Amino acid sequence: MKKLIFYFTFLFISVSLTAQEQYKFTDDIDLDATPVISQGNTGTCWSFSTSSFLESEIIRLTGKRIDISEMYNVRNTYPKKAYNYVMRQGKAQFGEGGLAHDVFNSIREFGLVPIDAYSGLMNGSTHHNHAEMVAVLTSMLDTYIKNPGRKLDSKWQEAFDSVLDVYLGKNITEFTFEGKKYTPLQFAEMLKINPDNYVSITSFTQAPFYSSFILNIPDNFSNGSFYNVPINELVEIIDHALENGFTVEIDCDVSEKTFSSKDGIAVVPSNSLNNLKALHSIYPEMKVTQEFRQQEFENFDTTDDHLMHITGTVKDQKGNKYYKVKNSWGTDPNRTNFDGYVYFSEAYVRLKTISITLHKDGLSNGEAKKLKL
Repeated sequence: MKKLIFYFTFLFISVSLTAQEQYKFTDDIDLDATPVISQGNTGTCWSFSTSSFLESEIIRLTGKRIDISEMYNVRNTYPKKAYNYVMRQGKAQFGEGGLAHDVFNSIREFGLVPIDAYSGLMNGSTHHNHAEMVAVLTSMLDTYIKNPGRKLDSKWQEAFDSVLDVYLGKNITEFTFEGKKYTPLQFAEMLKINPDNYVSITSFTQAPFYSSFILNIPDNFSNGSFYNVPINELVEIIDHALENGFTVEIDCDVSEKTFSSKDGIAVVPSNSLNNLKALHSIYPEMKVTQEFRQQEFENFDTTDDHLMHITGTVKDQKGNKYYKVKNSWGTDPNRTNFDGYVYFSEAYVRLKTISITLHKDGLSNGEAKKLKL
């Protein structure tokens, strides 16, 4: 009897260990990308991730590896956010957040510059920290909205710009790169970055599929439009792009306990009791439907927390696919795994993706036709 008990105990432990097999990943698709860097103490992931995405685009389009300035686009977006906030009398979003199309809007008007031309770091600082700057700017704008002088002086925008100059540096109109002078618009053209070639796509049921609509999320202060497709097709779009050499920008929710930059994993276990354990070991995942995805969005359980950059795919030892997602929180081994990347399961992408952005040539012919592109 004792032997029988020992046998079943051993069998139970063996099955448990098998069910909790730790992750072992191998690369499947690994597209060119620049090194992971840190956005510091800022909420500017939208510019860091989009800049990373554009750096991969520049490699694809020109073969050049160029570190472009994230803060140049931040500097040129803040005045737009400020005007929107003041004209809406504070009934709008003002803060550090934004979306990928805000970078493209900035490029369309102000172009691009390399990091050496505009770092956004002042007084010898090597780390971005916008906490004080944002507090000062918000206080200024709230004062203008209260309008204590009974008449809003048109110079408020100049005053706002002067604060940006102090914290981020004065804007630039010309610079030298590899021995040649450029304006920012000329530089963007040289790098073959045309904002009109990029599309943003989402998947929600409050608008018809294959239409374009303004997605009502807090950081969409500029009222950008998104193409709408079923969630199955959104995943297919990502897969097709990666398989054909195009990286993808992703706006997603990272507030879940099943997202961990330290472990480098983002998953959606089918049993919530396994949420924390699934950051280290393979567990069955939820089958995410369009309906459940919509429910989580409308309950505010899925929110637009963070933008990142999909550069490829990996597989675990059981053949499950994960998306290789470049983060902008640095590479400190005490805070990040996989050199600053996070591996998203397909279930996580299906549930927690707000939107994606990619070059329209990364779409299949069939998908482009459906979206009339």
